[in-house]
Amino acid sequence: MAYNLQSLITILEGILNPEESLWIVNHNKPRLQSLLQKAESLLQILEKSSLTNIPSNLESQIRDVSYKAEDIIETRMVSSKLMQDRISKFEQVVSNSVGLAFPTSDLQQLTEDLDLVMEQVLKLMQGRNTTSSNRASFSHGEVQQAAQQLESVNLVEVEEKKMSAGASLSSSKNDLVGVDADMLQLKDRLTNMQTKLEIIPITGMGGIGKSTLARNLYDDPLIISHFDYRGWAAISQLPNMQDILLSLLRRPNKKIDAELNARNENELKDILYKRLFGRRYMIVLDDIWSTMFWDKVRMYFPDNNDGSRIMITTRESHVAQYVANSKSLHHDMQLLSKSSSWDLLRQIVFGEEDCPLDFQWIGTKIASECGGLPLAIHVIGGLLSKVKRSMDVWEHLSTDVKASIVESEERFSNILSLSYNHLPIYLKPCFLYMGAFPEDTEIKGSRLMSQWIAEGFVKSNGDKSLEEEAKDYLKLLVERNLLLVTRKKSNGKAMSYSVHDLLRDLCIRKANEEKFLHVKDSMRRVSVESSYEMDDVCASPQLMSLARSFICTSDKINISSVLCILRLVRVLDVMGMLLEEFPEEILQLVNLRYLAINCSSGLPDGISRLHNLHTLICPHFVPYVTSEFWEMCELRHISFERTIMTIGKIKFDLKKLQNLSTVWITPKLIRSGCFEGIPNIIKLGIYYEDSPNIEVDLSHLHKLEILHCESELDKDGSRFLHKLRFPSNIRKLTLRRCVVFRSLLATLCTLPNLEVLRIVECAFEREGEAAEEWEATKGGEFRSLLFLHLQSLNLVHWKADETNFPKLQRLFVARCYKLEEIPSAIGDIPTFQEICILECGASTVASAQQILKVQQEEYGNFDLKLYIL
Repeated sequence: MAYNLQSLITILEGILNPEESLWIVNHNKPRLQSLLQKAESLLQILEKSSLTNIPSNLESQIRDVSYKAEDIIETRMVSSKLMQDRISKFEQVVSNSVGLAFPTSDLQQLTEDLDLVMEQVLKLMQGRNTTSSNRASFSHGEVQQAAQQLESVNLVEVEEKKMSAGASLSSSKNDLVGVDADMLQLKDRLTNMQTKLEIIPITGMGGIGKSTLARNLYDDPLIISHFDYRGWAAISQLPNMQDILLSLLRRPNKKIDAELNARNENELKDILYKRLFGRRYMIVLDDIWSTMFWDKVRMYFPDNNDGSRIMITTRESHVAQYVANSKSLHHDMQLLSKSSSWDLLRQIVFGEEDCPLDFQWIGTKIASECGGLPLAIHVIGGLLSKVKRSMDVWEHLSTDVKASIVESEERFSNILSLSYNHLPIYLKPCFLYMGAFPEDTEIKGSRLMSQWIAEGFVKSNGDKSLEEEAKDYLKLLVERNLLLVTRKKSNGKAMSYSVHDLLRDLCIRKANEEKFLHVKDSMRRVSVESSYEMDDVCASPQLMSLARSFICTSDKINISSVLCILRLVRVLDVMGMLLEEFPEEILQLVNLRYLAINCSSGLPDGISRLHNLHTLICPHFVPYVTSEFWEMCELRHISFERTIMTIGKIKFDLKKLQNLSTVWITPKLIRSGCFEGIPNIIKLGIYYEDSPNIEVDLSHLHKLEILHCESELDKDGSRFLHKLRFPSNIRKLTLRRCVVFRSLLATLCTLPNLEVLRIVECAFEREGEAAEEWEATKGGEFRSLLFLHLQSLNLVHWKADETNFPKLQRLFVARCYKLEEIPSAIGDIPTFQEICILECGASTVASAQQILKVQQEEYGNFDLKLYIL
């Protein structure tokens, strides 16, 4: 497959980069440059062709050549680096450069292999009779001409980055077409006067919209107000009881608190039963596959005789029959009619725009050939919204769709395959990578992007950073309905993603075909969830030695055996387990670019051997970090729970570092010039405990957008904020367990780009005394603030009006037990959309209700939402 070429190109560019001081290639440089040029030329042609007309055997040949080149080059790089480390250690000298030499025969063979596939691609696409005698003589002009011809005869996709967001598919993800009657019927069953606990099964084939219908009901305002408690859990084919119980105990859109995470399965079952007992609840168990699971959980759902409901979704009718105990009618979802199918497709592709008359007949044809399956329509709609809007393109796609639908069982997978085949080359590996994660996994966008970058999938165009490009990749996959946004940030932007289980099936099937994931004769990327799977992969050490990603999602697996095998690995994600000591074997993985590890010990001496490391994540408290850490100039993202940076007599120079959290501020750290050495930092977390008089100047960090400041309220350091100089570009600011002065709030008002402000577990003070009030001053304007989060504060009085927060959209107030009321003028802010109150006093709740009442009765503002949790 052609996408492997980008990874190869990334490797070669790193070796040949004139600013890269690590590798000395000497006489091999011309051949490596030639390899790079050939790989870039081949990729250019294949990008234009979108692989539409390339036979599978040629795809396999391109893939195998790419893999072979990567293996030869990276094996030599790893061997050279390890040898250099041993020499340096033995001779007690430090060398910044490593000699890198290749056998001439290896590079010659790789060159010939690339020439051969180039010849076959050009012959296939141009119809040219290229002879073996001129395999190595393709000029840049010939490549350009071939690419232009390909562009004119193949399906032309509109430039991804210039597409309008007007037809964003994610916006219609929960829109339902043709199921109004289903909604009304199920709402009635959920809210009728029947007091006995009722189980409501929603059944139907995969992709028919069972989960979407259940989610729309779950989030419906009538349902929210009717039930005292709601819980949702995705079950899947391999249910994890611990995760399911935690999901049911999690408040909507909130994280699991640490106390629940620490409980075992039996304790969680008891907590769930007690939480549901005596309350009218709605539970959704999404995607049940077996009766055994129901037998394990049924006793923990009490019948309070108060109208509680349990809704399940399943593809298996016998499971629904068993769970409902034959006493409840199944709600069997039907395929959409032709007219409803076209309505849904038109909504996805055109949004609020009118569909041109010329496209209606062909659009109706495409919609009808999706067989009334909503997910298939969403996927085809995602494709149509991204390609050139012309009759030729739509007719071409309609022919492909019709050809794909041969038999009922194959219809859906063929439609999904069509969407995959028309993905741009650079998006294919990113989509296939989702198959490495367990079913129903919610994956943070930052994690995905860092892993894609570490694998070499992302190419920077020079104007954007790798992270910015990867963010565009995520957006494009969401717009094509191949990824789902499962959680959003406070500013409304996507934070976490998942893949529909049927799309994940496609990921795995395609990945197996293309030897992208763990298959019988290839272990390029390996994901294990059990000890059995670990034993299986360790039984093939030769194949495992070539793995580039290893992801372990279990906390009960011994990984020491596999660490000795992984030689060329780029991504090592073992964050699911807690390790007492940092495994020394990891220090031999010098090709590593991404490391996520939950280790309670400090990072060991020798960590700088991982000279390629881009991302280091450790969610456990790290007691110290060796100063050697600051010699790793490739670092881009560092995420620690909290740590003390051990500082030696070194110069900070981490120009690529974008994310650093959380660092413990000490006088020695400040004197070392730490913050002067990270000029491109975007996200920073700092922690104070003592030394309140330390002055920290961050004003020169012009790219810093996200700042998290934390302390301990019972320590002197909690008063450090008056000594902190903020950069002007801050967009998100979190203050946790700090003392907040009036002068600080005045300073925050001067930050022109501040969109999100969280003040959590802080104490408000005035002139050294507890103020217990926040009185926004006249002219004290948070001009760009969109989201305000106040939690666990000593506030009693809060005085403000609409002029203080002119753009505020959302207000979240949690556990502010002393707060008497929310300022009534908050409701007059033109942009205001939502108030959320969690565990506050009755007067606070009453003030929020009064704001809502005034807005609705006096101003007719029914868009304002109030949530009391």
